[in-house]
Amino acid sequence: MKPPRPEDYLEFAIDAAHAAGRLTLGYFQAGVQPDMKPDDTPVTVADRKAEQLIRGRIERRFPDHRIVGEEFGRKDGDAAAPCWWIDPIDGTKAFVRGVPLYGVLLGLEADGRIVAGVAYFPALDEMVYAADGTGCFLNGRRCAVSTVETLSRAVVAFTNAASFKKEGRQAAFQRFLDASYHSVGWSDAYGHALVATGRVELMLDAVMHPYDCGPFPVILREAGGYFGDWSGTETIHAGEALSTSRRLLPDVLRLVAGRDEP
Repeated sequence: MKPPRPEDYLEFAIDAAHAAGRLTLGYFQAGVQPDMKPDDTPVTVADRKAEQLIRGRIERRFPDHRIVGEEFGRKDGDAAAPCWWIDPIDGTKAFVRGVPLYGVLLGLEADGRIVAGVAYFPALDEMVYAADGTGCFLNGRRCAVSTVETLSRAVVAFTNAASFKKEGRQAAFQRFLDASYHSVGWSDAYGHALVATGRVELMLDAVMHPYDCGPFPVILREAGGYFGDWSGTETIHAGEALSTSRRLLPDVLRLVAGRDEP
């Protein structure tokens, strides 16, 4: 039997993320009260049930695969086995306040590279997905990053403005605000999806966990863009992240470094 191709994994991930997302809608805007985790972030019954759904499907279909999920941690195995990264609700703060920008994230890492990924936003019914060599799609239609050529016409998205100062990125953040056309917050994973679909040009995260961005390297890569750290390395493991177009990436990296001119 031939091993699964990236597009086979993607088909599985699409179905799992969609099912988990529809499950979360049963709790959305329904008065669900969160518990607070030790890091002072919220978690709800919807987070837990959605992750259990996805993990159960992975364990049945790919029992030898490793799993890392935000709520239930690691399922270890052979270090050479593919690893699924799960965030059952990215943007739980939005979810508990009834804001429809939260997402279900599922990415597959093989040999140190994300090869298939899905970001599903249930309350918007938007699904962005890609696998190596397939292109990037939004609800079945091919999508790509913006063709804007300069940061002066770019829209910059971010999640928590206070995080940049805390992580020593305030000066760089201010340079982006000064250089861009417009800036918008409350984005979480949705900001990176907006970059992949050409609706904003840059998304900045001063803090990033791997499960919070599992699908985005392949999604941005297949959309003609970049997802990775603030130094230009594609990764989900840097503790920080940004996404943008390949056209703007050199200018973005110059601003990160504090160099305003080529």
